[in-house]
Amino acid sequence: MQKMISVALTGSGGSGVITAGNMILQAAARAGFFGQFGRSSGPQIRGGEAAAMLHLSNHPVDAPGDVFKILVALDWHNTDRFAVELPLSNDSLIIADPDQGDIPDVLLESGAKVVEIPLKKLSKQVAKGRPNMVAVGLISGILGLGEDVVDQAMVKALSKRGEDALTSSRGAAALGRDAANEIEFQASLGDAPQQTNARWLLNGNEATGFGALLGGIRFVAAYPITPATEVLEWMSPNLKKLGGALVQAEDELASINMIIGASYGGTPSLTATSGPGLALMLESLGLAIASEIPVVIVDVMRGGPSTGIPTKSEQSDLNIALFGPHGDAPHLVLAPSGIQDCVKTTAWAVQLAEATQTPTVVLSDQLLGQTRAVVERPDTLPAGSMRKTSAASDEGYQRYLVDNSGISAMAVPGTAGCQYTADGLEHDPVGVPSSQVADHRAQLDKRAGKIENYDFGDDWADIEGDGDLAVIAWGSTAGVVREAIRRLDKGGLNLRLIVPRLLAPAQPSRMAEALKGCDRALSIELSHGAQFYHYLKGYYDIACPLTQYHRPGPLPFRPGELVQEIENWSRS
Repeated sequence: MQKMISVALTGSGGSGVITAGNMILQAAARAGFFGQFGRSSGPQIRGGEAAAMLHLSNHPVDAPGDVFKILVALDWHNTDRFAVELPLSNDSLIIADPDQGDIPDVLLESGAKVVEIPLKKLSKQVAKGRPNMVAVGLISGILGLGEDVVDQAMVKALSKRGEDALTSSRGAAALGRDAANEIEFQASLGDAPQQTNARWLLNGNEATGFGALLGGIRFVAAYPITPATEVLEWMSPNLKKLGGALVQAEDELASINMIIGASYGGTPSLTATSGPGLALMLESLGLAIASEIPVVIVDVMRGGPSTGIPTKSEQSDLNIALFGPHGDAPHLVLAPSGIQDCVKTTAWAVQLAEATQTPTVVLSDQLLGQTRAVVERPDTLPAGSMRKTSAASDEGYQRYLVDNSGISAMAVPGTAGCQYTADGLEHDPVGVPSSQVADHRAQLDKRAGKIENYDFGDDWADIEGDGDLAVIAWGSTAGVVREAIRRLDKGGLNLRLIVPRLLAPAQPSRMAEALKGCDRALSIELSHGAQFYHYLKGYYDIACPLTQYHRPGPLPFRPGELVQEIENWSRS
């Protein structure tokens, strides 16, 4: 029987709820369970309010639960600001420290059971004890996680802090476990499933970095920005193991120009940013398109516009990723559909960029990037591919030769007989700047045709089910839609799910084939302007009626919400 329990920890910034949440997920993973751990914080990024949100299960987790079964509050500092992200029911349990303020009315209105436990006072019974470690023991006790796996998680998280930190944490957790024994509440995860395949414990940003290395990236230049920074933090030490390097640039303009230069020199290169950074990179993105220099830009989307909401998720950078550069500027845009898929999609993005000599944007988002999860290791991992390069030439080398494939040989600087000009000016096949109509038209056709005619194979999308009602989703929304469809399928509603991984160039013929036999289609996305829906309407010849359900972030979709929307649509 499939079972999932959602748990939330809240507290002020610095109270350690994120550390505690990570520790519980690590313990659950060691016990053989699956799970996801997400976090919520205010727009100030550091300090302020914070929440750790766990979804633990005996089967792979694609989406959060509809309500939290357990909410543990170290304090109530500004909790009302994100109470809407902590849905509770009358079957839920709130554990609160009576010395840390009153429970917000909006949470009490749920009808949840309330138990008061003096977490801070308990922690003081142990030298250097901390309330968050009491909470770790408390939650693990309620869930039935063994002391051994909790201790292993503590050792992994705290060993670098010294024996004193580990000893105090063990003592505080033991007090929490004792307190859990006094609570009458059923929330056990039961028996862990038998583990047949190797598993990973990672977040989407780390998975993105891993996929980039598998694809062949060996140089990264970037400027830190929430929520993309962990991509860089993970890649920096791991690039060194492969002989690569990461440079922290002075800003986003420098970042993209550095990777263009490195790629021109023959090294597959990448930068990672978020919406504001992508906006600054657009002019140089056009330079890479015009000069046919392959680079990869990872955009971990957040709420916008401008500074927007740095710590929350939204799928609202689609338009800028698709249409941002000025002029006719064909390029590739891809989007992973889950944490595990961040590996596959980013590796594929690198391979496509190199193979087609085309800049490629990978659209992740805060929800994918900063959610840590237990996932099964894929049976196969993608391997890097080489770009089409040129050997020394005694004849006239034409860097931008127009042929049937549109993909011309790219020489490494210094190759004898293969000197050429690479800049943002329009050019002839040799690379000499030109304003002639024939040259401009030929090079426009070349740049567009090489990706329009490229065979992307079946990886362009994931297609599941064969119902005559289709749901189309992309990015992080896909996991929640998938869970909603599972529930509806149990109720007898047969649906088809289409999740495009390749967003540009558009694949109208493939989409038409995927929709063959469908009476109606529904697109679902997390954006205020329904950007994905309008892209489908404008660039795809969808024969059946297409409607949409959309709303902005920062509140993510939950399965129950989409079950209701899809069910209502299916009956309309």
